[in-house]
Amino acid sequence: MGANWRQERLADAWLYLCMDRRADQGDLDGFLDAVLGAGVDLVQLRDKAATRHELAAASAMFRAAADRHGALFILNDDARLAAEVGADGVHVGQDDLHPSDARALVGSDAIVGRSTHSVAEVDRALDEDCDYFAVGPVHATPTKHGRPAIGLEPLRHAAALDQERPWFVTGAMSLTTAPEVLATGARRLVVVRAITEAPDPARAVNELAGLLRG
Repeated sequence: MGANWRQERLADAWLYLCMDRRADQGDLDGFLDAVLGAGVDLVQLRDKAATRHELAAASAMFRAAADRHGALFILNDDARLAAEVGADGVHVGQDDLHPSDARALVGSDAIVGRSTHSVAEVDRALDEDCDYFAVGPVHATPTKHGRPAIGLEPLRHAAALDQERPWFVTGAMSLTTAPEVLATGARRLVVVRAITEAPDPARAVNELAGLLRG
């Protein structure tokens, strides 16, 4: 599968799961099959506690699971490792590599994602070499320690822009918080704990995917 497939899949992506290696649970392969099979479109490996070797080993499982389910696999931060493990792309924050530098490492066929936390950063992302951007966190979340909540105004701003680049909303997204977010005109969500900590992750995915696609 090449660049055209990646871009087409991204354009049709609504539910984005960001997760770690599930080292504590020890169920990574089965978990990935469950959530990707239930409707996750993109899955990002983000594990700040993992070594580069551990990330590479986990990436092999993410890559295989994404291939089985026709999903996209994104690696957080490390563009060089993303290229080495054959990820579909890399996601970079404001304090990471500039998107153009990340692009130089992952290649023109890969996807580059960008984090934004304000109206100004949303506007700047539109001039950067990224294929999608994320806006948030709308609500404070332990997965983004020290990052204050930005509220809904940057979402309204992004929704009002006349542009076709996909963008996703982050920050404690769940069935409870999604309605006010979608009311701004946002259409895509990044979800973490509402799936990874759900009693039935596949059901949580199915419900969230149904809400976004419905």
